[in-house]
Amino acid sequence: MSALTSDYSVKSDFAYAVVRDRILTHEYPPGGTFNQASLALELGISTTPLREALRKLQSEGLVELGAHRDAVVTRLSVEEARDLLEMRLALDPLAAGLAAERRTRDDIAAIRAAADIHALPGHPSIDQLVRHRRFHQAIYRASHNDVLVSTLDSLWDKSDRYRLAGLRRDRSDDELHQKDAEHHRMMMCVIAGDTAGATEVMRLHIESSLAVTAAQLLSDDDA
Repeated sequence: MSALTSDYSVKSDFAYAVVRDRILTHEYPPGGTFNQASLALELGISTTPLREALRKLQSEGLVELGAHRDAVVTRLSVEEARDLLEMRLALDPLAAGLAAERRTRDDIAAIRAAADIHALPGHPSIDQLVRHRRFHQAIYRASHNDVLVSTLDSLWDKSDRYRLAGLRRDRSDDELHQKDAEHHRMMMCVIAGDTAGATEVMRLHIESSLAVTAAQLLSDDDA
């Protein structure tokens, strides 16, 4: 790889990370627009690597690009919220059950290291979102099913915006404690090799997730 190609790739990856974080934290809200030329100037790069980053975000369903110089953040929809929830209800419990069957010592160490998290508060920081994802990824990876892990990673990318939408409704202390308890039980079931327990805890975790709240709120908005 030439130095020029490497520099281009680094700038594109940088732009991708910045724009994605801004979308996931709603700094760029659903349906909002931003000017590509202005953003490139802000980031200190040309529009070419920025455009490449935006094409990647477009493939992930996060932005829409037209012939004009503005990019539009994809709107949230009840339909997509439902689709994501249905997929995760099918796949997350499967991953947790396989993790309980297949986890290694390294997997257990990674899960324990990632378990120092708390249920997401309103207006979570990037760090809190990353910590939340890291715990679930540690469970996924312990399944040792690469296709399943890749699919769940993609679903997580799309689901983060709906998690933030679900936080429009304040969670009670009881709800927050419940989610923390579910994370702990999930970890202990996987470590203990309890396949049925890990599967069930994950199913309950998804059924009471922020994605469910987001789907309800979006449905109310459309009513």
